[in-house]
Amino acid sequence: MTDQLSWIAAAIGYALGAIPFGLLLTRLVGIDIRQVGSGNIGTTNVLRTGNKGLAAATLLLDAGKGAAAVLIGRHLGGEMAAIMAGVAAFIGHCFPVWLRFRGGKGVATILGITVAAAPIAGAIALAVWLLGALATRYSSVGGMLAALACPVAVWFHAHAGGPGWAAHLALLAALLIFQHRDNLKRLACGTESRIGQKAR
Repeated sequence: MTDQLSWIAAAIGYALGAIPFGLLLTRLVGIDIRQVGSGNIGTTNVLRTGNKGLAAATLLLDAGKGAAAVLIGRHLGGEMAAIMAGVAAFIGHCFPVWLRFRGGKGVATILGITVAAAPIAGAIALAVWLLGALATRYSSVGGMLAALACPVAVWFHAHAGGPGWAAHLALLAALLIFQHRDNLKRLACGTESRIGQKAR
């Protein structure tokens, strides 16, 4: 029964993660975010529309769906179900079936998952994200640093399932960095857009 609940939690997690909030919110103001900047549906690209309110809402909702998946999974079947739901939410965000598996890069979602897994770990990861982005003025760098901080912080601060959370968040961090492969190429070439600049 526990295994069944874990898979149910994973299905719910994927469905939540696959909700493309960036696309839905920008459509409300007549913009298709896929035609703006990098074409990504995440917070950084929504910010390029010039609408800070929509960008903030995208950030909160993308983080919220990751957190909600974990909390629902935990309620249904305990910590393993929570882990599976969180992983599925991240995968749903990056590869939503509704958008032909072309989603976001997962920074806000992995942060939301980590906050729900262990609030102190989530706060540490959020601080790393903000400091990394402010120090370098590269949103991509802040996001990747935060993703790397998630499994480390949760290892020390998760009250239940710490090793399991750390292992799965490490895998998600690796996928997130892979999702940023074009950003890494631009960073190496010195052509990555800084926060406040238009995407190149």
